[in-house]
Amino acid sequence: MDREEPLALYVHWPFCLSKCPYCDFNSHVRDEIPRARFGAALRRELAHEAARMGATRAERPVIGSIFFGGGTPSLMAPETVAGLITDARELFGTTADVEITLEANPTSMETGLLRAFRDAGVNRISMGIQSLEPEALRFLGREHDAQQAVAALEMARALFGRVSFDLIYARPGQDARAWRAELEAALALVSDHLSLYQLTIEPGTRFEGLYRQGRFRLPDGDDAARLYDLTAEVAARHGLYGYEISNYARPGGESRHNLTYWRYGDYLGIGPGAHGRLTRNGVTAATRRHRAPEPWAERVERTGTGAHPEEMLDNRDRAREMLLMGLRLAEGISTTRFTHRTGMTMADATDPDIMRAAMDEGYLTHDPARHVLAATPAGRLRLESLLAALVL
Repeated sequence: MDREEPLALYVHWPFCLSKCPYCDFNSHVRDEIPRARFGAALRRELAHEAARMGATRAERPVIGSIFFGGGTPSLMAPETVAGLITDARELFGTTADVEITLEANPTSMETGLLRAFRDAGVNRISMGIQSLEPEALRFLGREHDAQQAVAALEMARALFGRVSFDLIYARPGQDARAWRAELEAALALVSDHLSLYQLTIEPGTRFEGLYRQGRFRLPDGDDAARLYDLTAEVAARHGLYGYEISNYARPGGESRHNLTYWRYGDYLGIGPGAHGRLTRNGVTAATRRHRAPEPWAERVERTGTGAHPEEMLDNRDRAREMLLMGLRLAEGISTTRFTHRTGMTMADATDPDIMRAAMDEGYLTHDPARHVLAATPAGRLRLESLLAALVL
């Protein structure tokens, strides 16, 4: 493994109490969650991957962040979380300031376990609030109410030094005044980080069918853009800056784990459907696990891993991925690091005419002194269509 930067570890727990109608993540509902079986399988897969990365701990990269995602990882047994953190420390070693995040929902069953997760070694909580409005929570299919959300956030802030939570906006019928009021209320509860996502219709979700039937409408493009601008304005007044398209933080409160993805660092993903990017001897491999939970567990029990064959990424693959991820960040992409990670210059990886036009229109900036290419706020608002034209 290349050891210049710490490795990020992602652990996927695939089970939820219910499936939200907007969610296209690899999440599943079971009458009985097989916690012990899947906890053992996750620990076995982690050990298997460690052995592949080196015969001894000294040969393996050190871990700088661990993220328990899902699904709903607060449905895991705390002893499983503790075991995986201990395994990561023993198999790889961790940085002194390792960030260990666990996603949780504000149901009473889950928030009752927060103290146990802290004792297990978790030092950052990411709470799936989604809204503080009762009607919106019902529309979004959430299991909690607004009062539970506030109580859960207060409990999390009392137990953890770092707490983030999610909200979904640009919902049907939501106007700027209503969103401003909800966002102001949320920012009064914030710790150091907030994720603010526009509602989108994802293929295969329950919302896709309802949307196609005309059961609800979303704000049009101009209205959604105004809500996006309002979001950045209100967050900034509370001391949170938009360091990524949908993520806002106080200085130093950024998600270090997610920054690994956006900066195109190496990360190991274990668990059903988890993806990874691992670099060995200058060659980056894309990794992925079998998505269905039970077949994944069977593979791990039989062979030690639920992984599919790796896909080796060539220079152009890496350049495309790094541009798609890095331009989401307000800090942009270091062109020097871009060449180091991809083997290509920025000029070789992008369309020169589109690059020139994007700069003329104020969508991209290039700082030659700092060697940084970045999207402006206007550019990040149009990033999907911009990248489709820019990236070769």
